[in-house]
Amino acid sequence: MQLKLVSGNSAGTVTAYYLSSQGSNHDEIDFEFLGNLSGEPYIVHTNVYTQGKGDREQQFYLWFDPTKAFHTYSFVWNPQRIIFLVDNTPIRVFYNEESIGVPFPKSQPMKLYSSLWNADQWATRGGLVKTDWSKAPFTAFYSNFNANACVWSSGSSLVLQSQRVPSHLLIGKL
Repeated sequence: MQLKLVSGNSAGTVTAYYLSSQGSNHDEIDFEFLGNLSGEPYIVHTNVYTQGKGDREQQFYLWFDPTKAFHTYSFVWNPQRIIFLVDNTPIRVFYNEESIGVPFPKSQPMKLYSSLWNADQWATRGGLVKTDWSKAPFTAFYSNFNANACVWSSGSSLVLQSQRVPSHLLIGKL
C-alpha cells in the first residue's frame, strides 16, 4: 500500500493500515503513523497482537518526509515471520517463536483495514500534545493497494490470488 500522510500539524492523530481478525481474542498486524507537530519527524508504530494480546510494539523514525510523496508500506506474513517494510526496506522482523511459548498469529483469517483517528491521549509525545481541531480536516491519501495472498480453495490446496483496489477509493479523513 502506498500512503501519503497527513501534512502540517497532525499531532494527536493516527493514520493506520493493518490486518485484523474479529473477536476478543483477535490477531492483528499494525502499521500506525503517529501524527506530529509541523517540522518534526513522523514515527511509525508497529505492533503484533496474538490471541487478543498486544504489547509487542516497536517504533521507528522515518528517514524521509512522508507527507511530500507516496511511500510504500507492506507486510510479508508467513508461518515463520512477519516482516514490516518501508519502500521495500525491512524495518522490523517478528519471528515465530511458538517453540519457546510466544504466540504467533497463524490460525485466524484477517481482513485489511485503514483508518485515521484521534488518539491524542497517547499518540504524540505520550499524550502531552493534543489534537488541534482548528487544523482539521486531517487527510491521508492511499494508493496502489495490492494484496498477494494464499486463500483456501476446496480441499487442502492453496491458491495465490492478487487484488488491486482503484486509487480513488482510498482517501482517509478525520
